[in-house]
Amino acid sequence: MKLHCIQRETFALQVLCAHCMCDMALQAIYKSVVVAKLLYASSAWEGFIVVADRQQVDAFFRRSNRCGFCPSDIPPVKELLKASDEQLFGKITHNQHHLLYNHLPPTSIPSQNYDLRPRTHNRQLPNHSGHLTLTDS
Repeated sequence: MKLHCIQRETFALQVLCAHCMCDMALQAIYKSVVVAKLLYASSAWEGFIVVADRQQVDAFFRRSNRCGFCPSDIPPVKELLKASDEQLFGKITHNQHHLLYNHLPPTSIPSQNYDLRPRTHNRQLPNHSGHLTLTDS
């Protein structure tokens, strides 16, 4: 993952810092611009990044924190991606007019008839038709 896509934003934050903008305002701008840009469409690309990419973003957050741009309480990128994914899924499952709502699997019958452990959704899981086999390499 290349972080060059947010160079303008960090330069703008440096300019605002040079003009004596307070830390709270800088951090609010950072979260609303830089973090939002990093998380844009994260549900689509999250599965394709590797641990090194996550570590690079976390290192970027630490550098930004030392400059005073990033709030110190920002969670690691792994948690940000998970929260973003859960937020999108929640919006889809709770809004029948959402574009993706019709693509969800039907609700499961046991979740309607039994008091099961809490889950993030009440949908049927797809049947697994393959077999897991262990091979000795």
